[in-house]
Amino acid sequence: MTRRTILLVEDEHDIQELLKFHLERENMNLEAVDTGEDALEFLKTHDIALILLDLMLPGMDGLDVCRRLKAQNETRDIPIIMLTAKDSEADIVTGLEMGAADYVPKPFSPRVLVARIHAVLRRPVPVLSNNDTGPAIRVGALTVDPERHKVEVKGKDIQLTYTEFRILQLLAENPGRAFTRQQIVDQVRGESYSVTERIVDVQMVSLRKKLGPLGDWIETVRGVGYRFKEV
Repeated sequence: MTRRTILLVEDEHDIQELLKFHLERENMNLEAVDTGEDALEFLKTHDIALILLDLMLPGMDGLDVCRRLKAQNETRDIPIIMLTAKDSEADIVTGLEMGAADYVPKPFSPRVLVARIHAVLRRPVPVLSNNDTGPAIRVGALTVDPERHKVEVKGKDIQLTYTEFRILQLLAENPGRAFTRQQIVDQVRGESYSVTERIVDVQMVSLRKKLGPLGDWIETVRGVGYRFKEV
């Protein structure tokens, strides 16, 4: 079996050594660099299966590194798992919107991180919903137009990411119906796309914030997931 190589961008050498031990036990190689600048140079000459990216780095921070990697054709498809000691939803949302596959807060269990790595590496190319030609959905002051990929609140354009738009479209098309987090992932990304429930929650926080007062129309159903209020 070919050993996959993981790149760790992390300036704490104790974490480098810890993850090297655990990943080698899983038949994976680990390459480690201390800075974002070193990571960009390393990727010019090496093929990597996945990147573990600390957000708090000396020099260029992790979000800047993620942004650059996703902007380059040579590296945009390499999955990234963010490692973060920050308890900031804004940083997490930003990273996910840039295209990061997952995030793991510090301190973390090496076994849990290894499981996340395996889950990300098993993911096929996402099969996205193709419901782009349906009629516009109008609920009160909210308009969701799938064909134009446009959302308006009281006639004002609201800028959503692709995933936020799909989540809103799904919920608004089915007012009153409760969806579990996994059902939301299956509908938005395709049934084979593995993702943690926590990412759905983070996307909901961002979506509600962007919708302003209408964000209250997305209701949390305790023990289940989310639904769009019947107006």
